[in-house]
Amino acid sequence: MKLRLAVSTVLGAFLPLAFAPYEQWWLIPVLVAGWIGCWWDLPTRRAWWVGFAFGASAFTAGTYWLYHSIVTIGNAPWALAIFLVFGMVAIMALYFGFSAALSVRIAGGRRASTLIVLPGAFVLFEWMRGWVLSGFPWLTLGYALPETALAGWLPVGGVYLGSFVLVVLGSALRAVFSGGIRRRVGAITLVLVAGLSIALTDRQYARAEPEQVTAALAQLGLDQKLKWDEAQFQSTLQWYGSFVRDHAGADLLLTPEVAIPTVADRVPGYLDQLENLAAAGDSTLLVGILARDPGESPSNVLLQLGDTPRQQYAKRHLVPFGEFFPVPGFIREWMRLQGLPFSDLKRGDASPIPLQVGGLPIATSICYEDAYASEQLTFFPEARFIVNVTNDAWFGDTIAPHQHLQIARARSAESQRWQFRAANTGITAIIDGRGQVVAAAPSFEPAILTGQISTVSGHTPYTRFGNVLALMIALVSISIGMNVSRRSSR
Repeated sequence: MKLRLAVSTVLGAFLPLAFAPYEQWWLIPVLVAGWIGCWWDLPTRRAWWVGFAFGASAFTAGTYWLYHSIVTIGNAPWALAIFLVFGMVAIMALYFGFSAALSVRIAGGRRASTLIVLPGAFVLFEWMRGWVLSGFPWLTLGYALPETALAGWLPVGGVYLGSFVLVVLGSALRAVFSGGIRRRVGAITLVLVAGLSIALTDRQYARAEPEQVTAALAQLGLDQKLKWDEAQFQSTLQWYGSFVRDHAGADLLLTPEVAIPTVADRVPGYLDQLENLAAAGDSTLLVGILARDPGESPSNVLLQLGDTPRQQYAKRHLVPFGEFFPVPGFIREWMRLQGLPFSDLKRGDASPIPLQVGGLPIATSICYEDAYASEQLTFFPEARFIVNVTNDAWFGDTIAPHQHLQIARARSAESQRWQFRAANTGITAIIDGRGQVVAAAPSFEPAILTGQISTVSGHTPYTRFGNVLALMIALVSISIGMNVSRRSSR
């Protein structure tokens, strides 16, 4: 048992290599195949522990940047950071343990049934991981697929269908190396997945439109520790003022999340100035800032200024312990005394009115909202392209900004929409409808990225049905495994 735990832990540590910036997606089926071999013949409880070990190792290696965000940037006590990071890792590892345990339980100890059940069980728990306790969908397996041979599955069923396919490949590999009839079934499965993947490659579901959109994306490149420094405030305003003045004339002028580090009602004259500059060039300016109604907490918004009436999109999915604090009042009082943030931002409307650029509706997300694909489905099929603004300066020079960009690429691949993405320190990028980065600004320095995109309308299967298809396939997988197990027991 100790050896199995050790092997599962080592395998899990390699999982982050499948994602950006390394992008060795082929590791996922290989690691899954090895992981299955560690627990598929164990009792349910032991299988849970071995599955848990894999997940704990994967999230320790893949989300170490949380410590950087909390301590280096957030100035929180290191003990609190360790508690939060390892608490998050433990919670995320639970889902891996449950997927292994449920597969063994349903299969009744029969290895062939386990291989059939696991893809469905894994995807169900991965989907739950994306929304339970606010959700944390980082390292969802399907996010490894943009710009790969399996990318054609994303517009069909989203990242969860991508995860299902990857785990099927892992199960098939396990079967190939286990001998007997399982070897033949595994080989056939690999061939079928390869054939379907080829058939889905470059299939276009959404409809290309004639409009082209030009844009200038701003990246100030300011370190997070300096962003809210009062001594830096006026130079920040001047920099963005120059950006709007110099690039007015583009259809879209885009700043990062909370590019103006204050509340909108404190700088009304400055916002009027930006609006006049953008309107003079027939441009739409989307500026990140905080905004509030009288007597209410501020919201994290993207404010639309320029050649159209003012409108705003307010962030709907807030970051726990960053933008809202799910703690009792006495803990809030302790946080206040310690000088830590303790007040909540206000959530945006669940069904927002889409922002528009040159009369074209767009799909908007702020920061890690783009990790929750189903929340953006409300914008489709009308949205012609995607806009994401973020402040990945919290992550520093770690793997997190690359992981976040990969998530954004998956959103474009699912909807077959081009995307403009502006980040405070990077990675500012233009992404095409296949999820490929066509242009990017250098990170950690001031930059203006300009470019032009094509517009698209209509549905892909994923924007029409959301996660329903992936979840239905997962349930079918579990049902087939149950039936195989029952027949084998007769």
